[in-house]
Amino acid sequence: MAIKPPDFTIGVEEEYLLVDKDSLDLAPAPQALMEECTAALQDQVSPEFLDCQIEIGTRVCKNVAEAREDLKHLRSTVAKVAGKYNLAPIAASCHPFSDWRDQHHTDKERYNALKTSLGGVARRMLICGMHVHVGIESREMRIDLMNQLSYFLPHLLALSGSSPFWQGDDTGLSCYRLTVFDNLPRTGLPQVMDSWGQWERSIQALVMLGVIEDSSKVWWDLRPSSKFPTLETRICDVSPRLETTLTLAALNQALARMLYRLQTRNQRWRLYDNFLIKENRWRAQRYGTSEGLIDFGRREIIPFDDLMCELTELLEEDSAFFDSTAEIEHACDIARQGNSAETQRKVLAESMAAGKSQQDAMRDVVRHLTEEFHADL
Repeated sequence: MAIKPPDFTIGVEEEYLLVDKDSLDLAPAPQALMEECTAALQDQVSPEFLDCQIEIGTRVCKNVAEAREDLKHLRSTVAKVAGKYNLAPIAASCHPFSDWRDQHHTDKERYNALKTSLGGVARRMLICGMHVHVGIESREMRIDLMNQLSYFLPHLLALSGSSPFWQGDDTGLSCYRLTVFDNLPRTGLPQVMDSWGQWERSIQALVMLGVIEDSSKVWWDLRPSSKFPTLETRICDVSPRLETTLTLAALNQALARMLYRLQTRNQRWRLYDNFLIKENRWRAQRYGTSEGLIDFGRREIIPFDDLMCELTELLEEDSAFFDSTAEIEHACDIARQGNSAETQRKVLAESMAAGKSQQDAMRDVVRHLTEEFHADL
């Protein structure tokens, strides 16, 4: 009997920062705001670790067309409700100038426990991410595809970079978020696992010791979800523009199907040591789309826009299957034009060239991010 192919459904989670419309600094979400959002969006919205954050999640979607409609509704609802309190959401992984020392964590049992567990590391967690779930019913296949999909995590990170600034300084990085997040335990690239059994035994070893409650405390860049029968990509910065989010979701879905296609032909993507993939992860974190990534098969550094053109060709059959060709081809546009980090730097440079102070120019960057949030709605 033929094995039923995975459904490859997708779900997207995004974390947003809330800023005061006048000062453009971070601001806590009033309880009334969260209650109004919950009334409108039910379980698709929730508070996050810091009280200036809010998280949304789509329903299970067959493709990016469904995800687009759900994300439009979620983003527009959060923006509308926040506006009543003189607040605006931004979808950037770091606020350009706010100080983490001035923020407070959400007073809930889960977050109180997290603060106690992580100590001072938790206080600096003024970062937001984006997660993409891809539905894969078979546990063994989830592990097998996780091992292979790790190769492409730097590519996704480079496209998503939206955190060049930290506390008013240009870090020189496309994604500063990971320098903060990687201070947590159980982060970074996933370990290569030989089976679902090995994954479960590894988790249970820590659970039995009381170190973690469950696998949700394994914060790898890519992991089997603790809640759903999905493979969850967690490496990406959150994207200011909805269309970039959809491109990243489409790429995750198509990559998973492409790797499955290879498997049905008794083929597979070559597994490279994490030592090598980490080098590309760093290059993506540092340079985003402006420098190339290493092609370990060719032993060359390939310009990023060339890599994206090759990847879209590789995924042509899969993007056609999901009717996501336009979204995936948009990755080539991002590669040529630069990611959000580069755009934010341009806004800063233009404002300062116009004679504004560093502080005022940074506020222009935040103003730009509030506009980007609404651009595709």
